[in-house]
Amino acid sequence: MKEILSGNEAIARGAFEAGVKVATAYPGTPSTEILENIITYPGIDASWAPNEKVALEVGIGASFGGARALVAMKHVGVNVAADPLFTLSYTGVNGGLVLITADDPEMHSSQNEQDNRNYAKFAKIPLLEPADSRECKEFTKLAFELSEQFDTPVMLRTTTRTSHGKSIVELAEPVTGLPEPKLVRNAAKLVMLPGNARVRHPLVEERSRKLAEYGDSAAINRMELRDQGVGIITSGAPYQYVREALPDASTLKLGMVHPLPAALIREFAAKVEKLYVVEELDPFIEEQVRAMGLVVMGKEILSLCGELSPGIVAKAFAGIGIPVGAIHESPLPTAPPDLPGRPPSMCPGCPHRGVFFALKELGAYVVGDIGCYTLGFLPPLSAMDTCICMGASVGMATGMVKAVPDDEKKKVVGVIGDSTFLHTGINGLMDMVYNQAPATLIILDNRITAMTGRQDNPASGFTLMDTPTNRVDLPLLCKALGVRQVRMVNPFDLAETGSAILEEMNRPEPSVIITDKPCVLIKREGVFQRESLLQVDEDACTGCRACLKIGCPAMEWLPADGKRGKSHIDPLLCTGCDVCRQLCKFGAIGRKK
Repeated sequence: MKEILSGNEAIARGAFEAGVKVATAYPGTPSTEILENIITYPGIDASWAPNEKVALEVGIGASFGGARALVAMKHVGVNVAADPLFTLSYTGVNGGLVLITADDPEMHSSQNEQDNRNYAKFAKIPLLEPADSRECKEFTKLAFELSEQFDTPVMLRTTTRTSHGKSIVELAEPVTGLPEPKLVRNAAKLVMLPGNARVRHPLVEERSRKLAEYGDSAAINRMELRDQGVGIITSGAPYQYVREALPDASTLKLGMVHPLPAALIREFAAKVEKLYVVEELDPFIEEQVRAMGLVVMGKEILSLCGELSPGIVAKAFAGIGIPVGAIHESPLPTAPPDLPGRPPSMCPGCPHRGVFFALKELGAYVVGDIGCYTLGFLPPLSAMDTCICMGASVGMATGMVKAVPDDEKKKVVGVIGDSTFLHTGINGLMDMVYNQAPATLIILDNRITAMTGRQDNPASGFTLMDTPTNRVDLPLLCKALGVRQVRMVNPFDLAETGSAILEEMNRPEPSVIITDKPCVLIKREGVFQRESLLQVDEDACTGCRACLKIGCPAMEWLPADGKRGKSHIDPLLCTGCDVCRQLCKFGAIGRKK
C-alpha cells in the first residue's frame, strides 16, 4: 500500500514500523508534526516533555530499559539536549535510540540557521539525511537497526523542505521479534564516572571507524554515474535540486553524512573530471573532502546562508560555464504596489496584546523570549528590546539589573510564556531570587504552547494523548522558588495591567506578574469564553486612531473622501476582548446588542 506523506508523517510511520515503544519531544517547527502523527499509531507511548533535554533523557531511559525510543526536536533544541547526548555517545544504547533534528535553513521559523550535522561529528555519532518522504520512513527504520548494531544513538537530520514536503511512501507492517524490554544492570557501561568513561572512549573511536567502513558499501550511499565530466557530492534536499538543475551530471548521493565514506568518495572522485559539493549551510562535506587531499569546489559558488533551490544551483553552475537543465521555477509572488504589507500579528483577542501595550506606555525595557509574544516586537506595539533563546529572558533580566545604573534598574521587565517558563525559565527565576536581583518577570500564561500549534504542556492540564493530568500551579511554583510578590492580572483590563506592572517595576526585590487568560485559538472546548462583539459608533468616532495602536487585525481603518476616516471592527474577527474600547476616549466603541 502506498500513501502520499510529508516527511514528518513518514518519520512517524517509520517509527511505528520499526517497533518504537516510547516517543518523546518538545514541539518546535519544523519537527512538531512527528509526534502529532505518532499518537495515531497503537503501541507507542508518546508524550511532550517540558524541554528537549528532558525529552532525550526520557528516551535514554527507555533505551536503557530495552525499548526502541524516538526523540524529536528542532535544530536549536539539540543545543538544550547536548549535555546528555554527548555522554550517551560513550554509554551507547540497549534498545535503539534515534534523535531527530529538524533543521531550518532560511530560518522560516527560527532564531538562527545552525547546521546540526556538526553535532554528529562533535558527538561522534552517525547521522542519516533523507532526501524525500520515502527516505524519511526508510532511514528512520534503518537508524534503529544501526543504533543497535553499532551500539550508538543515531541522528536523523531533516530540513524544513523534507519535513513538510510530500512524496509517495510505501507502507509496511511493523517489525516483529524484537526483544522484550527489561531492566539490565551493566554499571561499567552505563555509569559514566571518569574511570568507566576512559574505557568507553576508545570504543567510540573504533565505532566511528567501523561506521565509516559500513558507509563505503551501504546502499544509502550511492554513486550515479552519468556525464563523468562533472561529479557532484550531495545529500538531503539538495540532491533533488542537483538532479533537476544538472540532470546529466554524475552524483554521489550520501544518505549517511557522518561519518563520511572516505573510500567511496575517493572512488567517485577518481571517476569524474571535476568534483563539486552541493550542500546547504556549512561546508560540512566539502571541508572533509578537501581534508582528504581531493580538489573540490563548493562554497566558492554557493552561499553559506539560506536554502538552495534548483534555480540557485543552476545559476551557480551556469556561472562557471557548466551546462544546466531547463529550470521552470515560478517567480515569487509579489503584492501589487498599492497594497500594504501583511506582517505577522498577534491574533484578534490575544491576551498578550494588552500587556505589550502597557509595557510600551510605561517605557519598560522589555527582555523578550521565544513564543507568540515575540510578535510584541513588531509595530505598532514595538515593545520588545531583546530576544535570544528559550528561557533567556529571566536570566538576562537578572544580568541587566546587575549591570545598569540604579535609575534604570526599575525599567527592566522580563516576559516569558507558560510553556517557555517551564522549558528553561524556572532556573532563571531561581537565580533571580537567590541573588536578589530587583527585576520584574511577567509570565504570560495562555494555557498552551501556542506558537508551534497549540500543543499541551505541564501547565495546560492535559497530555499529548489528551488525557487529563496534574496542572502546574504557576503562582505556587513561583512562591516555592522564593518570590514573595506574585500577583495575577487580567491582561484584557488595561488599567489593572498597567497599574500592576508599574507597581512591580518600582519594587526593590524580584517580583512576578502572571496573566491569566487563555489563547483565543485554544483547541479545547470551554477554556476560551468568547464575549459579545464590539462595534464602532461612526457618529461618535473622531478618527483619532487611538484604537489602532494595539495592532488588532479586527480593527480596520476606513478612509473617507474629503474628510477624516473612521475606525471599523470586523465582526468576523472580533472576539470581544474589550481592549480597543478602553483606548477610545470618546466612547465610540461599545458592545454589540
